[in-house]
Amino acid sequence: MDKSLKWYNLISLNIYWLGINITTNILPVLLPALVLMFMPENQKSTALADIRVIGLVVAMLIQPIAGMFSDRNTSRWGRRRPYILVSAVFSIICLFLIGLSPMFLKSSADSFFMPAFGFTTAYAVLLLGIILMQFSSNLGQGATQGLIPDLVSSKQRGMAAGFKSLMEILPMALVFFVGKFIDNGQIWLVVSIMMAGFLATALVTIFTVHETPISEKPASGLGKGTLRLFALTVIFFVTTRIAIWAISAAGNILAAYSLSPVLYIILIGVIGLICMAGSVFIGVFLGASVGIGKEWSSQKSFIWWIVNRLLILAAITGVRDFAQYYLRDVLKVTNPASANTKLLLAIAAFLVPATLVGGKLGDRFGRKRMLLISAAMSAAGIVLLLTSTTMTLVYLSGSIIGLGYGFFMACSWALGTELVPEKESGKYLGISNLAGAGAGIVGTGIGGPMADSFNAITPGLGYLVIYGIYAGLVLISAVVLVKVKDTGKKITPGTEVGQI
Repeated sequence: MDKSLKWYNLISLNIYWLGINITTNILPVLLPALVLMFMPENQKSTALADIRVIGLVVAMLIQPIAGMFSDRNTSRWGRRRPYILVSAVFSIICLFLIGLSPMFLKSSADSFFMPAFGFTTAYAVLLLGIILMQFSSNLGQGATQGLIPDLVSSKQRGMAAGFKSLMEILPMALVFFVGKFIDNGQIWLVVSIMMAGFLATALVTIFTVHETPISEKPASGLGKGTLRLFALTVIFFVTTRIAIWAISAAGNILAAYSLSPVLYIILIGVIGLICMAGSVFIGVFLGASVGIGKEWSSQKSFIWWIVNRLLILAAITGVRDFAQYYLRDVLKVTNPASANTKLLLAIAAFLVPATLVGGKLGDRFGRKRMLLISAAMSAAGIVLLLTSTTMTLVYLSGSIIGLGYGFFMACSWALGTELVPEKESGKYLGISNLAGAGAGIVGTGIGGPMADSFNAITPGLGYLVIYGIYAGLVLISAVVLVKVKDTGKKITPGTEVGQI
C-alpha cells in the first residue's frame, strides 16, 4: 500500500462510482416527473418523500452489510469486485422495471391500490423498482467503498478521494440533456443511459482493478453484526418518523392559538429545524453505537464525522430533490425538468474544479478548515436560492453551492477514510451510509410532508420554509466539526501528495 499509484490507477479504483452516480444524479430529475404523473398534485411532495425514504432505508441497511461481507470475502477475484459485478447486473434489471412503470398509468388495478394504499398502480411499480434498485446498487457501493482503504496509501488518499468525488459529480453534466428527454416523454432513453453506465463502469472495474485475495476470513462471525446493522436502520428510521410526528403535533398545538401567519411560519420553521437536526444527532449516535458495538466509545470522532456529513448532505439532498417543484411552484418556470437540469449543471460546473482543488488543499492545509469554508459557502448559496427572483440568481446560487459542496466532497471523505479502522474499513464506511442514505430520509423525508403542509396554506410556501431549514442544517454542521479529529497531516510545499 506504500506504492504511489498513477492517476489512471486512481480512476480505475473509482470508476464504478461513475456508474452508480449516473443513476444517482438522474433519478432526482426523473422521480419528481414520474411522481407528478402518477399521483395527485396536492400529494406530490409527500409521495416523492415516501418513495425516497423507503428506498433509502433499504440502502442504509444493505450498504454496510455488503461492506461487512466483502471485508470477509475470500474469492480469488478479490474482496470487492464480485459484489460489484452482481450489483451491476441486478441494477440493470431493476432499472428496466422502473422504465416499465409509466405503462401502468390508469391501470384497472388502481381500483385496488388507491383504496388500499392511497397510491396508483404505476406508483406501486415505481416504488418496487426503487426498492430493488437500492438493494442491488448498494451491494456494489458497500464493496466499492473499501477499495481506497484497501489499495491506496495514506499520503494519496486525499487525491484518491478527489477522484472518487469527480466520478460522483461528472454525471451531473448528463442531467442537462436528461431534463429535455423527460420533458419530451423519452423515459426509456433516460433509463437506457443509466443501464449503460452500470454495465460499462462495472466491466472497467472488473478488468483493471487488481486486488490481492485474503487467505483467511476474519474470525468474527457475521450474524451478530448483521443484526446490529438491522437495529441501526430501525433506530434511525423510527427517529426520523418521530421527528415528523413532533412537527405535526407542534403545528396542531400552535394552530389553537391566535398567532399571526408570519409568526406561525417562523415558529414551525424553527421547530422543523430542531426536529431535523435532533433526528440527526439522536439517530446517528443511537444507530452507530448499535451498529459498531462495544467499540463505539473509542470511535466518537468517526461518529461525529457522520453527524457533520449527514447534516450537510441532508440539506443539499433536500435542495436537490425539491428543486424541480420549487422552480415550478415558486418561480413559475415553464418546463421545470429542463430548468432543474440547468440548475444542476450550474452546480456541477463549479463542483468539479472545487472537488479536484479541494482534495489537494485539504491534504495541504487541513480538511476541517476546508470543511468550514465549505459549510459557509453552501449555506450562502442556499440562502441566495431561497431569495432568488430570477433564473440568473438561481444559477448564481447553484454556482456557490457547487463550490462549497465540491470542497466538502473531497475533504469529508478523505477525513473519514483516516478515521476508520483499516481492517474493517468496509463495515465502518458502510455504517457511514447513515449520512448517505440518511440524508434523503432526513432532508427529503421530513421536508416533503412539511412542504405539502405549508403549500396547503399558500402554494409554494412550503419550499421556502424547508429551504430556510436546510441553510440552518449546514450552519449546524460547521459547529459540530469541533468534535471531529483531523488526522490528516499538513503537506509542506514540495512534498509529494500524489501524481495526476
